[in-house]
Amino acid sequence: MKIQGSRWAKSVALLALVSVLASCGLPRVGPNKREIFRGSVQKEGDAFVVSVNDRVTRATAVVPALGFSSKFINAGQLGSDTIRPGDTLGLTIYENVEDGLLSGTGVNSTSLDEVQVDGAGFIFVPYAGRIRAAGNSPEAIRRIITQKLEEQTPDPQVMVRRIAGDGATVTMTGAINGKGVFAIERPTRTLTAMIANAGGVAIDPEVARVKVIRGNHVEEVWYADLFTNPQFDIALRGGDRIFVEQDTRAFTVLGATGTQNRLPFESQTLTAVEAIAQVGGLSATAADPTGVFVFRNEPEEIVHQVLGRTDLIGAQRMIYVLDLTEPNGLFLARDFIIRDGDTVYVTEAPYAQFAKVLTAVTGTLGTASSIDSLTGSGS
Repeated sequence: MKIQGSRWAKSVALLALVSVLASCGLPRVGPNKREIFRGSVQKEGDAFVVSVNDRVTRATAVVPALGFSSKFINAGQLGSDTIRPGDTLGLTIYENVEDGLLSGTGVNSTSLDEVQVDGAGFIFVPYAGRIRAAGNSPEAIRRIITQKLEEQTPDPQVMVRRIAGDGATVTMTGAINGKGVFAIERPTRTLTAMIANAGGVAIDPEVARVKVIRGNHVEEVWYADLFTNPQFDIALRGGDRIFVEQDTRAFTVLGATGTQNRLPFESQTLTAVEAIAQVGGLSATAADPTGVFVFRNEPEEIVHQVLGRTDLIGAQRMIYVLDLTEPNGLFLARDFIIRDGDTVYVTEAPYAQFAKVLTAVTGTLGTASSIDSLTGSGS
């Protein structure tokens, strides 16, 4: 009777264990495929679940468009001796007469030692008037003054030199090896030359972004594009501020993968395959390759293209499904572009959950048997 009672107690304990597992469930990485599909709009949920195909990959292949406007691209190069507001010039004017416009009796030259370029970029020269100096070289200013004076005095000879002022400079900051203020000189009149002069970028060039602030205008370009698109290697202007920073885009990976984390982009474009590889791939013992999901809030215009409808207003919750076991599954995952803020989630295989249940049951039974054995030996 004692043995029969013990068996009955074990049966009751096993039934209680199965009941607990059925009601409470076991630890897992997140929802399974069935639960995700249950939250779709088609089943009265609030997200559109879409299987990825070639049309979907084309409609969603959006990457940040960085580049300079025509205003920046068409700017001409500055010389190393370009005058700017605030510079101080020295002028010497020779006249080929004894009693000249500017010189006194018996003296054929006049020196104007401190002529400052005003905030608007002009200087004033007696008898020549108001002359544009900023943006011109000393030689260009000399020609302008000469032309103005020769209408009033024969064969004037003019010399122009910069006395004070650094000329055109730019400021380099951010993820760059040599921060500081640099003069625009003949070898460094373009953006790439100036960055090289400052020691180059201090981060991975593939994810470096270069921001140029010119007055009230701010424009940005990928550092790598400066070399693949020579038109972006713009001419610099005095006062430009150049800021280099690492790409701030990131995505999150959850589920049955090598790791679960929020990760930065390692290139300008990142595909689903590359995103999975970046975290060590799918878990060989737990992942379901038919259930790779990408969660995203999709802009209205892309939603219309993906779903083929125009009645939706505003951004929509979209869940894209990748099945890596399909004949072209890996090709689609290789072409599907991951965007900033995306969540990549890999579901667990049904076997993995079953294995957990089996381990929990057998482990618990083993524990119960040990307890029973101890109890029996004690009696």
